[in-house]
Amino acid sequence: MGRREVCPFCGADLHCCLNCVHYSIGVYNDCREPQAERIIVKERSNFCDFFALKDAETGSKVKTSEESVKTKIESLFRTK
Repeated sequence: MGRREVCPFCGADLHCCLNCVHYSIGVYNDCREPQAERIIVKERSNFCDFFALKDAETGSKVKTSEESVKTKIESLFRTK
């Protein structure tokens, strides 16, 4: 996704912190990526090299491999 791309419906910037998988309110700089540069305006496009578009279905929650492994193990031993 390019830095200047916008939503065809509302015109909002797509390459912004609010649409990134690393965006998390409450952590330092509201970003879980420790090497990312500080971005002041989160809803405007930026040049962050760590940007990754979050999945609309999962929202802001990003499953780590540890969480997904735990979920798979629990589903194996779930009683019906």
